[in-house]
Amino acid sequence: MTHTKPLVLVDATSYLYRAFYAMPPLTNSQGIPTGAVYGVVNMVRKLLAEQKPEHIALVFDAKGKTFRDDLYAQYKAHRPRMPDDLSVQTAPLHAIIHAMGLPLLAVDGVEADDVIGTLACQAAERGMHVLIYTGDKDLAQLVNAQVTLINTMNNSVLDVPGVIQKFGIPAERIVDYLALVGDSVDNIPGVPKVGPTTALKWLKQYGTLDNIIEHAGEIGGKVGENLRAALAQLPLSRSLLTVKCDVVLDVTPLDLRPRPPDVEALRELYKKLEFKAWLAQTPLKPAVAIVMAVSETVEIEVRGASAPSYDTIITPEQFDVWLTKLSQPEFVCLDVQTTSLDYMQAQIVGIAFALPGPSDGVAAAYIPLAHDYPNAPVQLARDQVLERLRPLLEDPHCTKLGHDIKFAFHVLANHGITLAGARFDTMLESYVLDSTATRHDVDSLAVNYLDGRANTLESIAGKGVRQLAFNQIAIEAASVHAAEQAALIMRLHLVLWPQVNALESLQRLFTDMEMPLALVLARIERNGVGIDPEMLHRQSEELAMRMDELEQQAHVLAGQPFNLGSPAQIQEILYDKLGLPVLQKTPKGQPSTAEPVLQELALDYPLPKLILEHRAMSKLKSTYTDSLPERINPATARVHTCYQQAVAATGRLSSTNPNLQNIPIRSAAGRRIRQAFVAAPGYKILAADYSQIELRIMAHLSGDAKLLRAFADADDVHKITAAEVFGVAPDQVTPDQRRTAKTTNFALIYGMSSFGLARQLGIDRLAAQQYVARYFARYPGVKIYMDGSRAKARELGYVETILGRRLYVPHINDRNAQRRQYAERTAINAPLQGTAADIIKLAMLRVDAWLGASGVDVRMIMQVHDELVFEVAEDSVDKARETIRNCMTAESILAVPLVVDIGVGNNWDEAH
Repeated sequence: MTHTKPLVLVDATSYLYRAFYAMPPLTNSQGIPTGAVYGVVNMVRKLLAEQKPEHIALVFDAKGKTFRDDLYAQYKAHRPRMPDDLSVQTAPLHAIIHAMGLPLLAVDGVEADDVIGTLACQAAERGMHVLIYTGDKDLAQLVNAQVTLINTMNNSVLDVPGVIQKFGIPAERIVDYLALVGDSVDNIPGVPKVGPTTALKWLKQYGTLDNIIEHAGEIGGKVGENLRAALAQLPLSRSLLTVKCDVVLDVTPLDLRPRPPDVEALRELYKKLEFKAWLAQTPLKPAVAIVMAVSETVEIEVRGASAPSYDTIITPEQFDVWLTKLSQPEFVCLDVQTTSLDYMQAQIVGIAFALPGPSDGVAAAYIPLAHDYPNAPVQLARDQVLERLRPLLEDPHCTKLGHDIKFAFHVLANHGITLAGARFDTMLESYVLDSTATRHDVDSLAVNYLDGRANTLESIAGKGVRQLAFNQIAIEAASVHAAEQAALIMRLHLVLWPQVNALESLQRLFTDMEMPLALVLARIERNGVGIDPEMLHRQSEELAMRMDELEQQAHVLAGQPFNLGSPAQIQEILYDKLGLPVLQKTPKGQPSTAEPVLQELALDYPLPKLILEHRAMSKLKSTYTDSLPERINPATARVHTCYQQAVAATGRLSSTNPNLQNIPIRSAAGRRIRQAFVAAPGYKILAADYSQIELRIMAHLSGDAKLLRAFADADDVHKITAAEVFGVAPDQVTPDQRRTAKTTNFALIYGMSSFGLARQLGIDRLAAQQYVARYFARYPGVKIYMDGSRAKARELGYVETILGRRLYVPHINDRNAQRRQYAERTAINAPLQGTAADIIKLAMLRVDAWLGASGVDVRMIMQVHDELVFEVAEDSVDKARETIRNCMTAESILAVPLVVDIGVGNNWDEAH
């Protein structure tokens, strides 16, 4: 009988140990070790996805002695007992495997290898091929034409030729080889002083261990004496190393069929171990999800495994049918397919819609409109379709759902349509639920929360430089992809929204802040910012000249020419030639040339200082002065950045294509770049910046009386801190003392240690510790807040902003000190940064509402951390200044007043 699919046998004990030592020391929020469980289960999940086995078993060593202990009392005598952090993981691992429906075997009196060998032999006799997943070299003895070893740790495959290539002998000689060299791990003696080279030489000469024993007298020298001395124990060593293939088992290979998983048990285990991604991927039992539309509750049955209904709309009759469908519910999912990802230039290629369906959960359709590859079918006229869709798309009472719906807003605006009624966005729902998740795109969320997707863009368009634009993709394939995308967004919403809605703080965060902010950001992005390209060209030339000067000076100091952009050459010059001290090494053991290292070296040596300045000039030139002019949109003559809402874990916005948030402000060269951000004729640039906002948030969160009083009295908080720490009157504080106090204030906000503070201030560690001790003595509330944040993170696994944004801290109980300390710093700082992000987002919403209602000639054009930048008509500056200040300080959520510094000028630098 021939079986097309192999029997899969997993040496689970081998993988348990390897996962324990290979994985980082993960723990859940209760401090329970989870790394080995995660490693093994991750391997099993990957194996199941790749092999989809019909017969499988995970084989563990049973507890207690085996027949080998009876043969040899010293067997494994030197092997240490299983580490406690590993032993506590075996029970939950077994429980997960059982819940996954996978056969698990552990047979008393024998080892996992023996069970695997027995099953492999039985399967081969039945005509089945066998795949053994293991990291144990001893199992190479089982390899034959029907049995193959796979090591998922390094993806290596060991078949018949592979054994010969790796060991130099065929599989049937592996036991003889091992008996000669012995096994120190299992305390099995071999021949003293005989290693792999000698063992292979003898086996190639004599063929087998028995023949070697028979001809032992012919082998001369000391090694021959050792062989003859070991002859009595070699048969025992061979017996100990031979995998037993006749174990009496209660099952046969054909019995090892996977069962349906116990979903509820899996969810409970994943929840307890805090495997959040796997928990999200494990579907709930079919249930009724409550989805809030505009003013009514829509009940939709969620069927995780059902296939959505996809339609391709290419005739007027089909469009009429779907237009009627779209006009009926108050809940529509919208997804646009475009010619480009540049939101200012993208044109619509097609539109996909999805609707909640009573029978299969979701119905979806795609309307191709501008596929223009050779011999593309005739499609409905794009302008006519969009015009007929306009009432629906611009209806504020029809709720729209999308994924990154801000992009859809832009693309529709390119066609003269103003999208209204956008109330749900699955990207933002995922972000509000867990901002620390690395990716919030549809494909990743489909893997994490659903059953994945079948039609990725790469599968139909290719990837890299040869990837087809969507208008070049065949309509048949494009329709399935686009409709599936809309259906997935709908299904994701049905999973994500109930979770958001279950917590009032997250629901408010989504509904009152993140969702309305998306369209505010869209308006800011479309406004763009004016750039003076000629000024940037001149700055590029000046930066190039300065870089040349720095390069020549560096060559003189080095005593030879070298490439200032090459870390390898910098390393050679600084450490090998000049002998500068090695302060830090790379993971590969090389002296580091990273920026923090060079900054420390620059305190004492001139060459690292020149290299750092050269790097700064090079970055400014390549990132800004050279590239910004190329980013000017030809239609608007302005630069349009993209604000990413779902990237930073703290809730802060990030800016891309181009990044306008990282232009240096402390360097003269950075400020000069800001001079190229100019107002249009008849307008001024107005910059409004929150003053010391994170210190104010610290005062609120800590409730420290002295900090609260300092801000309430509008004192110079850095001078007050210096007076407290140095024990002098405020009017006696020196500039250096104020600088030290300012550094200390911000260092502690970021959870910096006394060692880090010492480096920042350029003082010894003891002095820094004394500063910190005096600081906490004067501001005890700050110390209480910090300790409390760390404790809360350890208990709950997350911290929160004032408005309830949850910031997960996954490594807060990590055994690795470096990861744990970073998590502790995050637990202190994340609520401060996150609350600052929430405050400026609320301010943007209030400012946007005022702009929309007043009709004043003001455009919000940038958001940069704690700063908002506007372009204001010259005759509206005074009114704008006060109104913007009021919008940014009104309805403060803090116990201290918010202060906004406002400047006005012809360019951004003048206004800052």
